[in-house]
Amino acid sequence: MRTRLLGILIALMLCVLAALGLPLAAAVAAGEQTAVVVDRLDDAARFAQDLPTSGAGTVDAARKGDPEPAPGDVSRRHAIDAEVRRYHDLYGVRLGIFQRDGSPISVAPADWRVPAGGWGAQAFQEALDGRRSHNPPQVWPWTGDRTLTIATPVVRDGDVVAVVLSESPTGALRTRILHKWLVIAGGETAAMIVAVLLAVRLTEWVLRPVRTLDRATHDIATGRMAARVAPGGGPPELQRLARSFNEMADHVVLALDQQKAFVADASHQLRNPLAALLLRVEVLGLELPEGHEEELGGVREEGVRLARVLDDLLGLATAEHSRPEPEQTDLARLTLARVDAWRPVAEQRGIELGWDGPALAVGMADPIGFGSALDAVVDNALKFSPPGSRVRLRVSVRRDEVAVTVTDAGPGLTEDELTRAGDRFWRSPRHQNVDGSGLGLSIARTLLTAGGGSLSFAPVEPTGLAVTLAVPRAVKD
Repeated sequence: MRTRLLGILIALMLCVLAALGLPLAAAVAAGEQTAVVVDRLDDAARFAQDLPTSGAGTVDAARKGDPEPAPGDVSRRHAIDAEVRRYHDLYGVRLGIFQRDGSPISVAPADWRVPAGGWGAQAFQEALDGRRSHNPPQVWPWTGDRTLTIATPVVRDGDVVAVVLSESPTGALRTRILHKWLVIAGGETAAMIVAVLLAVRLTEWVLRPVRTLDRATHDIATGRMAARVAPGGGPPELQRLARSFNEMADHVVLALDQQKAFVADASHQLRNPLAALLLRVEVLGLELPEGHEEELGGVREEGVRLARVLDDLLGLATAEHSRPEPEQTDLARLTLARVDAWRPVAEQRGIELGWDGPALAVGMADPIGFGSALDAVVDNALKFSPPGSRVRLRVSVRRDEVAVTVTDAGPGLTEDELTRAGDRFWRSPRHQNVDGSGLGLSIARTLLTAGGGSLSFAPVEPTGLAVTLAVPRAVKD
């Protein structure tokens, strides 16, 4: 989520900077070119003023050596020629003063003429129509072959008698535009860096309560009901959400505690009446005439089964109420002790019970809770294993956890049944004839999760079930 939100913010900032930077770059280029155009127009106007006042004919006569021109026209013509050459040598700009038919009056370099096509010809024609060049094509840094052509009409007595035409190289103009573009790009890059840093801080500020809420939700979902969202920063909406979450978690914990208390109290309160009822059944059996032993045996069996269910319910409620403190426990030694305790039961049923694993396997577990969970799993394995089979306990030390796997050779569970294994009161329809309440594995799972462990199930080939009890490894000092 952080990456997606940060990506959206950065994309929006890039769009904003592009929307501001591109028009600014175009305006800077246009401004630089306008300054050059205005400068060339001023220069052209100055040359136009220096032409003889008697018009183009006088100038032409002076060029041909006709004695008709005014005395000062020839000297002025030479002065204009010298000024045009000096202008070309100084600025590198092609400059020419042309008559209406395109014939040159004064040109530098000497072989330059009015362009036959393109923008130069168009500018010359506009000047003949009495208009100055004002909007030549924009020069960009990548248009290296483009020149800037400016034409200004020379007007005498309301008529255009000549045209001042200049063609400027654009190298310096393109360099200035590129330099200013680099300044703009540097400014936008700095602005983007600042914007990214602000976006990162903003994203952290917005998502910090979300991450805290996610951790607390995960903790509660995995059984750590004491998890809460600590007060912190973030938007006011998320702060209200955190407070609402804490209130909801408090109500959920209260409801669960009430439910567990009810189950524990009901189980405890029903045990005494059930014991009294079974005692009365026994007394009643002494007074019944012969021939009712089968019915009396069925009543006893159902009473014993009900008593077992109540005991399991009370054990489950006790496990759910417990808040064990995990400690460093040698699970190899604990497993060996439970194997020794269950071996007489296994031998009585004709089942081989064994174990293997390392001599030392230290994990973080509640010894009493883990032992009770392991008892429930071993009892279940012995219950479903046929005589002559084998139940094996394997202790393994993994990267982050220590696991004890109990493998039996019973009928096992199907893939769909594996997803329900460990649910309260659930039993496979194929195993309804086996004595039990359906709470043993639920108690084992509750005891393990209360101490930070887990319980998982897997099939065994060709038949059987593997139940794995796992707890975190002990942290080395």
